[in-house]
Amino acid sequence: MERAIGTASRPHGHTATLGETSFAIFLLPHFSMVAFASIIEPLRLANRVSGKSIYNWVLVSSDGAPIQASNGVEFQVHHSIEDIHFTDNIVMCGGIDGQRFEDPAVFAWLRRSAVRGAHLGATCTGSFALARAGVLNGHRCTVHWEHLASLTETFPNLEVTGELFSIDRKRFTCAGGAASADMMLNLIAEVHGQAIAAEVSEQMLHDKIRPGTTRQSSVVQLPVGSDREDLRAAIALMHELIETPVDLETLARRLGTSRRSLERLFRKFMACSPAKYYLGLRLVRARQLLHQTSMPVVEVALCCGFSSATHFSRCYRDRYGMPPKADRFQGLVGVQNEARKALSV
Repeated sequence: MERAIGTASRPHGHTATLGETSFAIFLLPHFSMVAFASIIEPLRLANRVSGKSIYNWVLVSSDGAPIQASNGVEFQVHHSIEDIHFTDNIVMCGGIDGQRFEDPAVFAWLRRSAVRGAHLGATCTGSFALARAGVLNGHRCTVHWEHLASLTETFPNLEVTGELFSIDRKRFTCAGGAASADMMLNLIAEVHGQAIAAEVSEQMLHDKIRPGTTRQSSVVQLPVGSDREDLRAAIALMHELIETPVDLETLARRLGTSRRSLERLFRKFMACSPAKYYLGLRLVRARQLLHQTSMPVVEVALCCGFSSATHFSRCYRDRYGMPPKADRFQGLVGVQNEARKALSV
Protein backbone atom coordinates (compact mmCIF):
# COMPACT_ATOMS: atom_id res chain seq x y z
CA MET A 1 0.00 0.00 0.00
CA GLU A 2 1.36 3.40 -1.00
CA ARG A 3 1.92 5.72 1.94
CA ALA A 4 2.62 9.42 2.38
CA ILE A 5 6.23 10.37 1.89
CA GLY A 6 8.16 12.12 4.62
CA THR A 7 7.83 12.19 8.39
CA ALA A 8 8.13 14.93 10.96
CA SER A 9 9.76 12.52 13.40
CA ARG A 10 12.58 11.57 11.00
CA PRO A 11 14.77 13.32 8.43
CA HIS A 12 12.68 14.98 5.74
CA GLY A 13 12.06 12.71 2.80
CA HIS A 14 12.22 9.43 4.73
CA THR A 15 9.64 6.90 3.54
CA ALA A 16 7.27 5.27 6.02
CA THR A 17 8.20 1.74 7.03
CA LEU A 18 5.97 -1.31 7.21
CA GLY A 19 3.68 -1.23 10.23
CA GLU A 20 3.71 2.55 10.65
CA THR A 21 0.46 4.48 10.47
CA SER A 22 0.79 7.74 8.55
CA PHE A 23 -0.86 11.10 9.26
CA ALA A 24 -0.99 14.11 6.95
CA ILE A 25 -1.85 17.15 9.08
CA PHE A 26 -3.29 19.90 6.90
CA LEU A 27 -2.84 23.33 8.47
CA LEU A 28 -5.65 25.77 7.77
CA PRO A 29 -4.75 29.48 7.98
CA HIS A 30 -4.84 30.69 11.61
CA PHE A 31 -5.03 27.14 12.95
CA SER A 32 -5.09 26.54 16.70
CA MET A 33 -1.69 25.77 18.23
CA VAL A 34 -3.32 23.94 21.15
CA ALA A 35 -5.20 21.58 18.83
CA PHE A 36 -2.15 21.11 16.61
CA ALA A 37 0.13 20.11 19.50
CA SER A 38 -2.60 17.88 20.91
CA ILE A 39 -2.67 15.94 17.63
CA ILE A 40 1.08 15.48 17.17
CA GLU A 41 2.30 14.95 20.74
CA PRO A 42 0.22 11.81 21.43
CA LEU A 43 1.67 10.29 18.23
CA ARG A 44 5.23 11.18 19.25
CA LEU A 45 4.73 9.82 22.75
CA ALA A 46 3.11 6.62 21.41
CA ASN A 47 6.33 6.00 19.46
CA ARG A 48 8.36 6.68 22.59
CA VAL A 49 6.46 4.48 25.06
CA SER A 50 6.11 1.61 22.58
CA GLY A 51 9.83 1.64 21.86
CA LYS A 52 9.29 1.65 18.09
CA SER A 53 7.98 3.86 15.32
CA ILE A 54 4.28 3.07 15.04
CA TYR A 55 3.30 6.50 13.71
CA ASN A 56 4.75 8.99 11.25
CA TRP A 57 3.40 12.38 10.24
CA VAL A 58 3.88 15.26 7.84
CA LEU A 59 2.59 18.83 7.76
CA VAL A 60 0.72 19.88 4.65
CA SER A 61 -0.66 23.06 3.10
CA SER A 62 -2.48 23.46 -0.20
CA ASP A 63 0.60 24.69 -2.10
CA GLY A 64 3.41 23.79 0.31
CA ALA A 65 3.78 27.40 1.48
CA PRO A 66 4.26 28.26 5.20
CA ILE A 67 1.10 28.69 7.29
CA GLN A 68 0.60 31.08 10.20
CA ALA A 69 -1.11 29.86 13.36
CA SER A 70 -3.70 31.94 15.19
CA ASN A 71 -1.02 33.07 17.67
CA GLY A 72 1.14 34.50 14.86
CA VAL A 73 3.76 31.71 14.78
CA GLU A 74 4.58 30.68 11.21
CA PHE A 75 5.10 27.02 10.35
CA GLN A 76 7.05 25.52 7.47
CA VAL A 77 5.23 22.51 6.06
CA HIS A 78 6.70 19.41 4.45
CA HIS A 79 4.46 19.04 1.43
CA SER A 80 1.71 20.41 -0.75
CA ILE A 81 -1.43 18.35 -1.34
CA GLU A 82 -0.04 17.32 -4.73
CA ASP A 83 2.80 15.47 -2.97
CA ILE A 84 0.45 13.35 -0.86
CA HIS A 85 -0.81 10.56 -3.11
CA PHE A 86 -1.98 8.45 -0.17
CA THR A 87 -1.83 8.56 3.60
CA ASP A 88 -3.66 6.49 6.19
CA ASN A 89 -5.10 9.58 7.92
CA ILE A 90 -5.68 13.22 7.06
CA VAL A 91 -6.41 15.75 9.82
CA MET A 92 -7.73 19.20 8.90
CA CYS A 93 -6.38 21.37 11.72
CA GLY A 94 -8.63 24.40 12.06
CA GLY A 95 -8.86 27.46 14.25
CA ILE A 96 -9.93 31.07 13.81
CA ASP A 97 -12.21 31.59 10.80
CA GLY A 98 -11.64 28.05 9.56
CA GLN A 99 -15.37 27.98 8.81
CA ARG A 100 -14.67 30.39 5.95
CA PHE A 101 -12.02 28.19 4.29
CA GLU A 102 -12.72 27.62 0.60
CA ASP A 103 -10.31 25.74 -1.67
CA PRO A 104 -11.78 23.49 -4.40
CA ALA A 105 -8.41 21.78 -4.95
CA VAL A 106 -8.19 20.81 -1.28
CA PHE A 107 -11.79 19.58 -1.27
CA ALA A 108 -11.11 17.45 -4.37
CA TRP A 109 -8.00 16.04 -2.64
CA LEU A 110 -10.09 15.07 0.37
CA ARG A 111 -12.66 13.34 -1.84
CA ARG A 112 -9.93 11.41 -3.71
CA SER A 113 -8.37 10.40 -0.39
CA ALA A 114 -11.76 9.18 0.87
CA VAL A 115 -12.23 7.03 -2.24
CA ARG A 116 -8.78 5.52 -1.66
CA GLY A 117 -9.79 4.54 1.86
CA ALA A 118 -8.08 7.19 3.97
CA HIS A 119 -9.47 8.09 7.39
CA LEU A 120 -10.40 11.78 7.44
CA GLY A 121 -10.46 13.90 10.58
CA ALA A 122 -10.63 17.46 11.80
CA THR A 123 -10.02 19.63 14.81
CA CYS A 124 -12.16 22.65 15.63
CA THR A 125 -13.33 24.48 12.47
CA GLY A 126 -11.57 21.93 10.27
CA SER A 127 -14.92 20.11 10.36
CA PHE A 128 -16.29 22.75 7.97
CA ALA A 129 -13.67 21.80 5.38
CA LEU A 130 -14.69 18.14 5.55
CA ALA A 131 -18.35 19.14 5.31
CA ARG A 132 -17.75 21.39 2.28
CA ALA A 133 -15.82 18.58 0.60
CA GLY A 134 -18.88 16.35 1.07
CA VAL A 135 -16.96 13.67 2.98
CA LEU A 136 -18.91 13.96 6.26
CA ASN A 137 -22.24 12.94 4.78
CA GLY A 138 -23.74 10.03 6.70
CA HIS A 139 -21.32 10.39 9.62
CA ARG A 140 -21.65 11.81 13.12
CA CYS A 141 -19.42 14.83 13.66
CA THR A 142 -18.70 17.66 16.06
CA VAL A 143 -17.02 21.06 16.22
CA HIS A 144 -16.09 23.63 18.85
CA TRP A 145 -19.14 24.83 20.79
CA GLU A 146 -18.83 28.34 19.32
CA HIS A 147 -19.51 26.89 15.87
CA LEU A 148 -22.10 24.21 16.63
CA ALA A 149 -24.97 26.41 15.51
CA SER A 150 -23.36 27.54 12.25
CA LEU A 151 -22.24 24.00 11.28
CA THR A 152 -25.74 22.68 12.00
CA GLU A 153 -27.49 25.46 10.07
CA THR A 154 -25.03 25.51 7.14
CA PHE A 155 -25.13 21.72 6.72
CA PRO A 156 -28.60 20.64 7.93
CA ASN A 157 -28.15 17.08 6.63
CA LEU A 158 -25.19 16.40 8.94
CA GLU A 159 -25.58 14.75 12.34
CA VAL A 160 -23.79 17.37 14.44
CA THR A 161 -23.30 16.68 18.15
CA GLY A 162 -22.13 18.84 21.04
CA GLU A 163 -19.68 16.16 22.18
CA LEU A 164 -15.93 16.50 22.72
CA PHE A 165 -15.16 14.32 19.73
CA SER A 166 -16.80 11.83 17.42
CA ILE A 167 -15.20 8.76 15.85
CA ASP A 168 -17.56 7.29 13.28
CA ARG A 169 -16.02 4.62 11.06
CA LYS A 170 -13.44 6.41 8.88
CA ARG A 171 -14.26 9.91 10.11
CA PHE A 172 -13.05 11.54 13.30
CA THR A 173 -13.77 15.11 14.37
CA CYS A 174 -13.30 17.00 17.61
CA ALA A 175 -14.02 20.32 19.27
CA GLY A 176 -10.35 21.29 19.18
CA GLY A 177 -8.20 22.44 22.10
CA ALA A 178 -7.56 19.77 24.73
CA ALA A 179 -10.32 17.60 23.22
CA SER A 180 -7.89 16.85 20.38
CA ALA A 181 -5.69 14.96 22.82
CA ASP A 182 -8.64 12.90 24.09
CA MET A 183 -9.58 12.01 20.52
CA MET A 184 -6.03 10.95 19.65
CA LEU A 185 -5.68 8.89 22.82
CA ASN A 186 -8.89 7.06 21.94
CA LEU A 187 -7.64 6.45 18.38
CA ILE A 188 -4.36 5.09 19.76
CA ALA A 189 -6.27 2.81 22.16
CA GLU A 190 -8.40 1.44 19.31
CA VAL A 191 -5.36 0.28 17.34
CA HIS A 192 -2.62 -0.33 19.92
CA GLY A 193 -4.60 -0.98 23.09
CA GLN A 194 -5.53 0.81 26.29
CA ALA A 195 -2.15 0.17 27.93
CA ILE A 196 -0.24 2.21 25.33
CA ALA A 197 -2.87 4.97 25.43
CA ALA A 198 -2.70 5.08 29.24
CA GLU A 199 1.10 5.39 29.16
CA VAL A 200 0.87 8.24 26.67
CA SER A 201 -1.76 9.93 28.85
CA GLU A 202 0.52 9.64 31.90
CA GLN A 203 3.44 11.14 29.96
CA MET A 204 1.22 14.09 29.07
CA LEU A 205 0.07 14.48 32.71
CA HIS A 206 -3.41 14.02 31.29
CA ASP A 207 -5.35 12.82 34.32
CA LYS A 208 -8.19 11.06 32.54
CA ILE A 209 -8.85 10.01 28.95
CA ARG A 210 -12.32 11.38 28.35
CA PRO A 211 -14.76 9.45 26.13
CA GLY A 212 -16.15 11.11 23.02
CA THR A 213 -19.67 11.16 24.47
CA THR A 214 -18.56 13.76 27.04
CA ARG A 215 -20.45 16.99 26.43
CA GLN A 216 -18.40 20.10 25.78
CA SER A 217 -18.47 21.94 29.10
CA SER A 218 -19.11 25.35 27.55
CA VAL A 219 -22.25 24.05 25.86
CA VAL A 220 -23.73 23.69 29.34
CA GLN A 221 -21.84 26.41 31.18
CA LEU A 222 -21.92 26.50 34.97
CA PRO A 223 -20.46 29.13 37.28
CA VAL A 224 -17.03 28.41 38.76
CA GLY A 225 -17.32 26.20 41.83
CA SER A 226 -20.84 25.01 41.07
CA ASP A 227 -21.63 21.42 40.19
CA ARG A 228 -25.41 21.48 40.45
CA GLU A 229 -26.93 18.77 38.27
CA ASP A 230 -30.34 20.45 38.38
CA LEU A 231 -28.82 23.66 37.03
CA ARG A 232 -26.89 21.75 34.38
CA ALA A 233 -30.09 19.97 33.29
CA ALA A 234 -32.00 23.25 33.07
CA ILE A 235 -29.35 24.92 30.91
CA ALA A 236 -29.02 21.84 28.71
CA LEU A 237 -32.78 21.86 28.09
CA MET A 238 -32.67 25.57 27.24
CA HIS A 239 -29.95 24.82 24.66
CA GLU A 240 -32.09 22.08 23.13
CA LEU A 241 -35.09 24.41 22.90
CA ILE A 242 -33.46 27.52 21.44
CA GLU A 243 -35.28 27.30 18.11
CA THR A 244 -38.61 26.50 19.76
CA PRO A 245 -38.46 28.23 23.17
CA VAL A 246 -41.03 27.37 25.83
CA ASP A 247 -42.37 29.39 28.74
CA LEU A 248 -40.96 28.91 32.24
CA GLU A 249 -43.94 26.89 33.44
CA THR A 250 -43.39 24.34 30.67
CA LEU A 251 -39.64 24.36 31.20
CA ALA A 252 -40.04 23.71 34.93
CA ARG A 253 -42.58 20.94 34.32
CA ARG A 254 -40.23 19.17 31.88
CA LEU A 255 -37.47 19.39 34.48
CA GLY A 256 -39.73 17.96 37.18
CA THR A 257 -39.67 21.08 39.34
CA SER A 258 -41.70 24.22 39.93
CA ARG A 259 -41.31 27.62 38.31
CA ARG A 260 -40.56 29.16 41.70
CA SER A 261 -37.79 26.63 42.43
CA LEU A 262 -36.31 27.22 38.97
CA GLU A 263 -36.25 30.98 39.55
CA ARG A 264 -34.58 30.56 42.95
CA LEU A 265 -31.96 28.26 41.42
CA PHE A 266 -30.97 30.73 38.70
CA ARG A 267 -30.99 33.78 40.97
CA LYS A 268 -28.73 32.02 43.46
CA PHE A 269 -26.17 30.59 41.04
CA MET A 270 -26.49 32.68 37.87
CA ALA A 271 -27.45 36.03 39.45
CA CYS A 272 -30.33 36.47 37.01
CA SER A 273 -33.77 35.10 36.26
CA PRO A 274 -34.11 31.94 34.14
CA ALA A 275 -36.02 33.98 31.54
CA LYS A 276 -33.14 36.44 31.17
CA TYR A 277 -30.59 33.61 30.97
CA TYR A 278 -32.70 31.79 28.36
CA LEU A 279 -33.00 34.93 26.25
CA GLY A 280 -29.23 35.42 26.53
CA LEU A 281 -28.57 31.92 25.16
CA ARG A 282 -30.79 32.65 22.16
CA LEU A 283 -29.04 35.95 21.46
CA VAL A 284 -25.58 34.37 21.74
CA ARG A 285 -26.69 31.75 19.21
CA ALA A 286 -28.02 34.50 16.94
CA ARG A 287 -24.72 36.37 17.07
CA GLN A 288 -22.79 33.22 16.19
CA LEU A 289 -25.01 32.67 13.16
CA LEU A 290 -24.70 36.30 12.05
CA HIS A 291 -20.90 36.24 12.27
CA GLN A 292 -20.32 32.73 10.93
CA THR A 293 -22.95 32.30 8.21
CA SER A 294 -24.59 34.29 5.42
CA MET A 295 -28.12 33.47 6.62
CA PRO A 296 -30.57 36.39 6.24
CA VAL A 297 -31.26 38.22 9.51
CA VAL A 298 -34.92 37.14 9.46
CA GLU A 299 -33.88 33.50 9.14
CA VAL A 300 -31.42 33.91 12.02
CA ALA A 301 -34.21 35.33 14.14
CA LEU A 302 -36.46 32.34 13.38
CA CYS A 303 -33.68 29.86 14.12
CA CYS A 304 -33.27 31.43 17.54
CA GLY A 305 -36.95 31.38 18.44
CA PHE A 306 -37.97 34.96 17.57
CA SER A 307 -41.22 35.14 15.64
CA SER A 308 -40.92 38.91 15.14
CA ALA A 309 -37.94 40.55 13.42
CA THR A 310 -38.71 43.78 15.29
CA HIS A 311 -38.61 42.05 18.68
CA PHE A 312 -35.39 40.25 17.72
CA SER A 313 -33.72 43.50 16.65
CA ARG A 314 -34.77 45.26 19.87
CA CYS A 315 -33.49 42.45 22.11
CA TYR A 316 -30.27 42.23 20.10
CA ARG A 317 -29.61 45.97 20.37
CA ASP A 318 -30.27 45.90 24.13
CA ARG A 319 -27.62 43.18 24.58
CA TYR A 320 -24.95 44.15 22.04
CA GLY A 321 -25.50 47.88 21.61
CA MET A 322 -26.25 47.72 17.88
CA PRO A 323 -28.79 46.10 15.56
CA PRO A 324 -28.06 42.69 14.01
CA LYS A 325 -27.11 43.98 10.53
CA ALA A 326 -24.61 46.49 11.95
CA ASP A 327 -23.03 43.85 14.18
CA ARG A 328 -22.69 41.44 11.25
CA PHE A 329 -20.98 44.15 9.18
CA GLN A 330 -18.63 45.03 12.04
CA GLY A 331 -17.73 41.34 12.46
CA LEU A 332 -16.97 41.04 8.74
CA VAL A 333 -14.75 44.14 8.81
CA GLY A 334 -12.85 42.64 11.75
CA VAL A 335 -12.18 39.43 9.81
CA GLN A 336 -10.98 41.41 6.78
CA ASN A 337 -8.64 43.49 8.95
CA GLU A 338 -7.17 40.35 10.52
CA ALA A 339 -6.57 38.89 7.04
CA ARG A 340 -4.79 42.09 5.91
CA LYS A 341 -2.62 41.98 9.03
CA ALA A 342 -1.64 38.37 8.38
CA LEU A 343 -0.70 39.16 4.76
CA SER A 344 1.44 42.12 5.81
CA VAL A 345 3.59 40.12 8.27
